[in-house]
Amino acid sequence: DCVLVYAQRGHGRRASLYTDYSFAVWSRAPRDAAEAQAVVDAIVARRPPQPDDLQLVAFAKAYSGLTDAEFAEVDRAIRAHTLEKFGPVRSVRPTLVFELGFEGVGASPRHKSGIAVRFPRMLRIRNDKPLHEADTLETLRALMAGPG
Repeated sequence: DCVLVYAQRGHGRRASLYTDYSFAVWSRAPRDAAEAQAVVDAIVARRPPQPDDLQLVAFAKAYSGLTDAEFAEVDRAIRAHTLEKFGPVRSVRPTLVFELGFEGVGASPRHKSGIAVRFPRMLRIRNDKPLHEADTLETLRALMAGPG
């Protein structure tokens, strides 16, 4: 489970909607909802994190897996929670948790997270899951190590 942090407009028939998303996980597990909210507040205030601070670390981009109605719902949330615009990309106030599926996970020196996933796709919006319960980099590293 991960947090939506960036969005970009789709292509073709979805060009008017934000459907291409970047997702993040926590650098470590938040102690509680208040600590996670402090990170969100810092993001909104555009305060850069210190190296040892809890933070959301982007690790994957996905643009498939949701229904048209779900894409429309998320598009409305993105427009309501946009923090900044960078050309076609919007940074979004972290509010939405998604379950992501992928074919594989591995180490990557090209990504800030140090992790790359293969063929990521959104499995569902986790309206039932609070932000502070999203997964961590450690969870992804455990997946890289495999079972056992």
